[in-house]
Amino acid sequence: MRQSIHHLADPPIAFITIFTRSYAGWLICGHDRRVSFQFPRLQSARAKGKLAPWLGLLPLPVIPNSTFMKPRPALVLMLLVNLLAGLTTHAQQRPTPAPTSPIEVNGIAAKVNGRVITKNQVSFMLAPLYAQLSAQFPRRGPQFESLFKEAKSKIIQELVDRQIILGEFKQLGASIKPYIIDEEIKRQMRELYNGNEIKFREELKRSRLTMEGYREMTREKMIVQAMRAQQFSDAPPPLPNEIQKEYSEVKATMRDVTKDVISFRKIFIPAANAQNPAATPESQLAVAEDIAGQLAAGKDFSELAKANSKDAFADQGGLQENVPRTDLSPEFAAIIFDAPVGKIVGPLMDPQGFTLVKPIKIEFGPSPPLEKVREMIEERVRRKKTSAQYERWIETRRKRAMVEIKI
Repeated sequence: MRQSIHHLADPPIAFITIFTRSYAGWLICGHDRRVSFQFPRLQSARAKGKLAPWLGLLPLPVIPNSTFMKPRPALVLMLLVNLLAGLTTHAQQRPTPAPTSPIEVNGIAAKVNGRVITKNQVSFMLAPLYAQLSAQFPRRGPQFESLFKEAKSKIIQELVDRQIILGEFKQLGASIKPYIIDEEIKRQMRELYNGNEIKFREELKRSRLTMEGYREMTREKMIVQAMRAQQFSDAPPPLPNEIQKEYSEVKATMRDVTKDVISFRKIFIPAANAQNPAATPESQLAVAEDIAGQLAAGKDFSELAKANSKDAFADQGGLQENVPRTDLSPEFAAIIFDAPVGKIVGPLMDPQGFTLVKPIKIEFGPSPPLEKVREMIEERVRRKKTSAQYERWIETRRKRAMVEIKI
């Protein structure tokens, strides 16, 4: 639904947008009947001379109708230059509004012995899970709130523990080699963002974190791992059967997820329905939930996709084959690649609408051979063996630390 020009916050910008679009269809400022049909309020404003004060211009000259039968680029260019000049004058004359209240750039989430944990750090670490939960629970609700609160608490505790351990690490004068940090960042980018560096950097920007800031977070995380390994280096060595068992349990999580491929059926219900202007995202979600109910009752996915889906694959019953994981958004990929084959997933929500998915075939990327990750697997086994000792060790340090949680 188009918004009335009288209700737009910045009339000059609105006008130049409409002017540019109008030029594409040869509709210039109300001198053609089609403008009266598409932009009646603009026609009225032009007739009453209300546009001139916005633009700092004299009323536009009346252009003969023949001008719109055949475009005259020179004349249109002249008008556009005048409009832009008026916009510049308007922008220069308009005072910049003073902020009504302080703007928080990066608040404090917690303090540990005087060292600060920022809200931006917490936000960035939460971002992948929040995106996944938002897609999975379109209506939010108690389960969403519970899972989000639990994840947030765990992340804050992890960051607090890091700061507690960092003090002891500094006393040892130890360091983490830069190339090891680089490898860990690449691994996280691959696992959390499908290897999409652009998406990764966008999330950094959204959380107001720099790459250097994230490198520092990663360095601190690796320090904790190193300190834990050193603190319990006297743990009994892992046995061969323990190493093999641990590798079997975790090798799927160590795979190259950028090589994952999936085939699935999909039903897409857009958030807006062009055939029903009265439809809202809420009503469209209700449509998707009704379809989910029909699928749960045993209706055929392919037939429901043909009848209801609003995408290019509807005629094929929503079938999409051999789709690389990297072609999907990270949050959707995390959900559907973890779903059992044949299970109905959704409705999942994104800005465009609501999606129901039925995985048909999943092929995971290759996992590294044991010999390549043996050291990491052995460390995991040691960590499990000493987990009770570690909890006692870190708990005593938590009690001694001055910790203040602010969120």
